[in-house]
Amino acid sequence: MRGGPGDAERRQRWGRLFEELDSNKDGRVDIRELRQGLARLGGGDPDRGAQQGIPPEGDSDPDGGLDLEEFILYLQEREQRLLLLFHSLDRNQDGQIDVSEIQQSFRALGISISLEQAEKILHSMDRDGTMTIDWQEWRDHFLLHSLENVEDVLYFWKHSTVLDIGECLTVPDEFSEQEKLTGMWWKQLVAGAVAGAVSRTGTAPLDRLKVFMQVHASKTNRLNILGGLWSMIQEGGVRSLWRGNGINVLKIAPESAIKFMAYEQIKRAIRGQQETLHVQERFVAGSLAGATAQTIIYPMEVLKTRLTLRRTGQYKGLLDCAWQILEREGPRAFYRGYLPNVLGIIPYAGIDLAVYETLKNQWLQQYSHDSADPGILVLLACGTISSTCGQIASYPLALVRTRMQAQASIEGAPQLSMLGLLRHILSQEGVRGLYRGIAPNFMKVIPAVSISYVVYENMKQALGVTSR
Repeated sequence: MRGGPGDAERRQRWGRLFEELDSNKDGRVDIRELRQGLARLGGGDPDRGAQQGIPPEGDSDPDGGLDLEEFILYLQEREQRLLLLFHSLDRNQDGQIDVSEIQQSFRALGISISLEQAEKILHSMDRDGTMTIDWQEWRDHFLLHSLENVEDVLYFWKHSTVLDIGECLTVPDEFSEQEKLTGMWWKQLVAGAVAGAVSRTGTAPLDRLKVFMQVHASKTNRLNILGGLWSMIQEGGVRSLWRGNGINVLKIAPESAIKFMAYEQIKRAIRGQQETLHVQERFVAGSLAGATAQTIIYPMEVLKTRLTLRRTGQYKGLLDCAWQILEREGPRAFYRGYLPNVLGIIPYAGIDLAVYETLKNQWLQQYSHDSADPGILVLLACGTISSTCGQIASYPLALVRTRMQAQASIEGAPQLSMLGLLRHILSQEGVRGLYRGIAPNFMKVIPAVSISYVVYENMKQALGVTSR
């Protein structure tokens, strides 16, 4: 193909572009020249376009510039990628992208944009006034400019990877093809896991208090936050506030890895090779992936509850706890409370995703004039609100799960099924009984989100995750 007329025409066009950008005529295009060229050509954000325009891997010499051959090689690879993206957006395969196809593409990401907004996007690329974008217009617009909108929305609006509030029931984030090809996806997952570990350790006393109140608080003892903290410190000292934190941190890595792999497989089964899922499909895929991960690591959940509630000297450690449960209660004990746990994924994931997508849409429609980047405060606020709403909806099932996990270790406690326990709580304590421990759960949300975000950003820098 290198010798064909189409290829010769392309090389001539790229050569002319290279000469136009090479303002000092030294035979190389550097970041400064590309920035000036983009500003002259009207290419959106020159700084951002320039940073993405010359990637380090496209430059064989570490001098921050490209010669003609390197420049042509880079544009060749970029054109191929742009062509694939053009075909994926051109849904009726007529060789042109119209307003309805732009709207469909955003709807596939769960983003509702108005006809006026879609026309505005189309106008920015439509040079001949036909109200459609052909391949040449698409290529010329994006060849040196960053691929905005679709990939930006995926990149900037991650929240399940970024924020950890102690629950792993959120629908996994989407990663763009570029992130998968460059290996940035696993670095982001590692950064998220480390952030979760630090966040959970920092808020462990509140998490233990939540579990303690879920199991022991009742109408008769009127156990409150200060009373619960004081009784735990009296029984085991200040260090006892971190009981159960070790395994809570330990289960992050296997759960995140299993959920991500399951999500990718389920996603492929639902949509084939299509890159993005509709919101409803993300909910189904995310819920199934969450259920898969929970099924595999659930014994660790039971161990976490038992170690969190243990008395001083009750267990020598994690393995001793597992052995005692196995010896006294049998292997079925490791799946006590499994049904309410899996059922809790549906309201949590559904409401978290629905609220987050609604807030995201509102922001994108009102404020995303130049960039899809919401900024730290908006991302944190949307993620916190959606996760909190999900927790409120699924909390009764989480409380029933915790009590079922713990009831065999409490002397005199009735061994009830999920429905039996629900009836028992409602008859003895009313609806309020299903929300015991929710106050410390809310108290830990803001510090957990803040810690996880700060650690995540620092880990991204340490691992070399490129920011846009």
